[in-house]
Amino acid sequence: MSKRFNLREFQQSVLDRLQAQVAGGGDHASTLGVQVGQEYWLVDMVDISEVLPLPPLTTVPLTKSWYCGVANVRGNLYSIVDLGVYMGGAPTPHEGQSRVLLAGQKFAFNAGLLVSRVLGLRNATEWERSEQDGEVRLKDGSGQVWRKLELAQLLQQPEFLQIGA
Repeated sequence: MSKRFNLREFQQSVLDRLQAQVAGGGDHASTLGVQVGQEYWLVDMVDISEVLPLPPLTTVPLTKSWYCGVANVRGNLYSIVDLGVYMGGAPTPHEGQSRVLLAGQKFAFNAGLLVSRVLGLRNATEWERSEQDGEVRLKDGSGQVWRKLELAQLLQQPEFLQIGA
């Protein structure tokens, strides 16, 4: 008989290890790399509570094209936003490697961001940093440019809060 794999417990153990590593100091990977369309983004781990496959969605009529709908995640309703479309790109496929990043509890905002795929933890502490139009950009050792997603700023944008078409 095979062991049952509990995704929730696995995610919690990863978060616990990351928090222990942060508390211990030293070098640590505190950002999650994600792909949105053809662009690479970094999200602070403290800003997200969970990463999950796209749950079943209930569409909401008369909303903007970037608003995917509402999802029930363990009894809590989350607004799911296609981050690629919101940022002016193409729609994210609702299959395969696409994932939803749930906003952290500290924001008191039940929102999920649909991204093309999750690329794993990144330690960007030694990457080349620059700012362009008020946005932080980082360049890794291979020359790949990463943009920094400031979730708190995104959740406060008036456009993000107005989903009605």
